[in-house]
Order: sequence, then structure tokens, then C-alpha cells
Amino acid sequence: MAPLPNSRTESDGSAVVRVLSYNVRSLRDDTDALARVVRACAPDLVLVQEAPRFFRWRKKLARVARAADLVLLSGGATAAGPALLCGLRATVERTEDVLLPLTPGWHRRGLATAVVRFGGARLGVISCHLSLDRAEREEQGGMLLDRLAALGTDHAVAGGDLNERPTGPTFRRLATELQDCRAVAPWGAEHTWVRDAPHRRIDAVFATKGVEVLGCGVPLGEPGISEDDLRAATDHLPVLAALRIPAS
Repeated sequence: MAPLPNSRTESDGSAVVRVLSYNVRSLRDDTDALARVVRACAPDLVLVQEAPRFFRWRKKLARVARAADLVLLSGGATAAGPALLCGLRATVERTEDVLLPLTPGWHRRGLATAVVRFGGARLGVISCHLSLDRAEREEQGGMLLDRLAALGTDHAVAGGDLNERPTGPTFRRLATELQDCRAVAPWGAEHTWVRDAPHRRIDAVFATKGVEVLGCGVPLGEPGISEDDLRAATDHLPVLAALRIPAS
């Protein structure tokens, strides 16, 4: 497996950006292993799902970010679980945490959103964790697309735990409106849920049409990432994408 391109800013102002999407199960597992995995992926942006939401949640999330050489950008309890981390390479324009409508009997869901710059490249970013209920999930998929458009950027990336396989209606709608990065440029392993059978891909990174996808998948076998750490860190496997963002 060829390595993904490293982050860089091109002479024309475009930027190669590494984006990681990761369900961290409220940091209930081995946070040292989690930090090692994230750091080894060398991401510019981390789209977190199931960030801690209760006592000292911000401190817990910031501690893991710091251990992975990142900072907390937005989200967490204020977005009902999704969060964004970033490296110091990012220049932050704005952030917003969005709570989605609550369906009685189901967990509150939300979106962590931001607009950032890397060199001359301007990028909208959303982390999401969609519902276990199919009807609610379909509504949330539409809200995600609306919010992505409302960021007002030429280029954007969205990702998270969709709780659905690529054949599902919400996943298919997102993959029609956006680029499913794994399908466009497969790299690494495919399945993000391997704790029971059948193994499946329920986590994804999507990008708007003008973004060039250089590779996307689960970073199994990457230097610094051990299977022991992946098993100890959380119950999902991460999705890592390398994207070239045109100058805006």
C-alpha cells in the first residue's frame, strides 16, 4: 500500500489536507492508544464522533487533542457528540455547533461545523453522527447537505459515523450529492466496524465535487499504527483521507 501524500501547501495556493474521521466512544477506552493512532495519521483535521458530553468533557477532549499534537476546534457536548480537532496549520474563520431536531425516544444529534483555511485554500468542515433510526437518519442526511451548502464555501468536507452501509438510502444520497472519498480513491482497508459479523463500512468521509481525492480508507498497517492500539482505542476504526483543496 503506497502511503498517502503528506500535508503541504502548493505554489498556486492549493493545499493537500489530511482528514481523519473517528468515532471515539466517549473516550471510555484506552486514550493513550487513541492518541497514538491519531498522531500517527498526521491529520490536519479530525472529525470526531461520540466525544464526551458530560463532566469535564471539554478538558478530556482537549487532553487527547494535545497528546495527538492537535487543538480542539469546535463541538463536543455543545453539538451532542460530534467535534472537530485541527492542527496549528489551520487558520480558523468561524465555528458553529448545531443541534438537530430531537425525535422522542432517540438520542439528540448534532453537527460540529467550521470554516478554515490552509494557505490559499478555504474549506467548510462538518462532523456528524447520524441516527440509528432509518427515517430520522434520512432527515438528518438532508439537514447535513443543507448545512454544508450554508457554510458558503466553494469546497467542503463532511464525515462521520453514518450508522448505515453504502447501500443504504442516506449513504447513497450523500454519495450522489458529494464524493464518497473511499469509493473515488480506495486506499487502505474498507470496513470500519469489525467488532462483530458482518464487517461493514458505516463511517465515511465525503467531499464536494471540486476537491481532488488522493486516497481514503482505514489506515491499517500504516507506520506507527498497531492493531493492538486500534482495538484498544475505541470500537470503530478510523477513516483517513488525503484531499487536494483548490485555492479559493
